[in-house]
Amino acid sequence: MQRARHSHHQTPTSSPAMSTWKRLIRFKAVESERIHLGQPVDPNVDVGLAALQQETIEAHEVTGASALDPDAKVTSKVLTVKELLEPLSREEVGTVRCIGLNYTDHAAEAKMPLPDRPNLFYKPAAVIIGPNAPILIPKVCQPIEHHLPDYEVELVIVIGKAALNVSESSALDYVLGYTVGNDVSFRYYQLAVSQWCFSKSFDNTTPLGPCIVAASQIDPESLRLTTTLNGEIRQDGTTANLICGVKQLVSYLSQGTTLPPGTVIYTGTPKGVGAFANPPITLKHGDDVRVWIEHIGTLANPVLEEGREAPEVKI
Repeated sequence: MQRARHSHHQTPTSSPAMSTWKRLIRFKAVESERIHLGQPVDPNVDVGLAALQQETIEAHEVTGASALDPDAKVTSKVLTVKELLEPLSREEVGTVRCIGLNYTDHAAEAKMPLPDRPNLFYKPAAVIIGPNAPILIPKVCQPIEHHLPDYEVELVIVIGKAALNVSESSALDYVLGYTVGNDVSFRYYQLAVSQWCFSKSFDNTTPLGPCIVAASQIDPESLRLTTTLNGEIRQDGTTANLICGVKQLVSYLSQGTTLPPGTVIYTGTPKGVGAFANPPITLKHGDDVRVWIEHIGTLANPVLEEGREAPEVKI
């Protein structure tokens, strides 16, 4: 791919967006009934899967009001997770940035040419939900056979400090870490017009979590990622097939536009989406959707059609 190039005016920077924690969760604690930040005591636990299976999760409390606090410190105080939340609040996220058609294998299944620059669209913060929260199919997107709700596993970049006009060579200095996202899409509305914002911006439709893994702990461009729907793997890809990688995306999106701390960038999905299955696969009421990325973990959510009784969470 021939990527768009820029003449960069580099924003002065003091230091990379580094953290003292390695894996951060946001949760309501058994001990206090309040929201805390923490680092799991067990560094190898898949916190999303553990929360789904109602296993006990213990975490060292992290000081600070936000994952974005550069002075946040891991403490020796241990708390027990009562409810695992999205790692950033909607207020911290602000505007959600998403990239469409950013995997070579997804472009091939869609029979579309590779884009020569990132295909950006936006979502409002009201789309964001956390682990185990229901993905809502609103009445405007029913019946599902017509509107074709679909899953998309995505690596999500979390920006840790304001980025403006940054170069590709320094782009990773602005990345706090990575998490998992599911860019749930409603294909009827998406394909009806050229702009995707309406079809991808419904309230409570876009899972984020289960944790943020610090940028220092992970190679974002060699990760396996999957979607499992009702126990069957539907997507199984690798971030090695990204068309525009993390450095290119952060640099490109920062040209002339400040990416504030807390910005999340959904980086696109690999092949295997339901729309291109034969026959097509749609999300429906009661479905169990689990997206997973290597070294980050599982983000599981049930599907709820608006107007129907909430389904039981499948363990």
